[in-house]
Amino acid sequence: MPKLLFSKIRFYDIKELMPNVKRPRRIDIVLTRKRRKKDIQCLSVQQINHEVYPPNLSWQADHKLHQSLEKMLRDKKYLAAFHSFLQSEFSEENIEFWLACEDFRSTASADNLRWRAEEIYREFIQPTACREINVDQHIREKIKKSLETPNLSCFDEAQKHVYLLMQRDSCPRFLHSDAYLSLKRKSKTLWYI
Repeated sequence: MPKLLFSKIRFYDIKELMPNVKRPRRIDIVLTRKRRKKDIQCLSVQQINHEVYPPNLSWQADHKLHQSLEKMLRDKKYLAAFHSFLQSEFSEENIEFWLACEDFRSTASADNLRWRAEEIYREFIQPTACREINVDQHIREKIKKSLETPNLSCFDEAQKHVYLLMQRDSCPRFLHSDAYLSLKRKSKTLWYI
């Protein structure tokens, strides 16, 4: 008998009783299945390529990380501290590539553009590069083709990919590091003086 009574309750009746419970989105279910398969590396590339936010980060938290990273990249003190932090984690090639791309955008001469593009490719993109960044093969091939006639936006996709890696991976760890917290305390102290 209780089985019959329970079956007459509809989903929307239960949903009204629990207003804070969110129905999982299809993409969350797909991501969870992929995690079960232990395909983390492929998942992170797919998340960045399709600009899917990880299920454990809300939009506001992701936006806050974006603002924090933007602030660090504009302020020389925070940029130096972030660079040192990335060196300690053996991932300084990310910030160096990002900065090289920003410098590349200010290149005026067509001859300098070609020379600088090839230099960035050899240093960061090429599979045997000394400071190779973590980008997928699709992006590498696209950049390699664009080197025939380089333009100011030939590294945009790779730069965005590296920026998102720093935003989602390195930046949260840096914001909890002793280096960042002490720098933040010092800047507040100087501001009050």
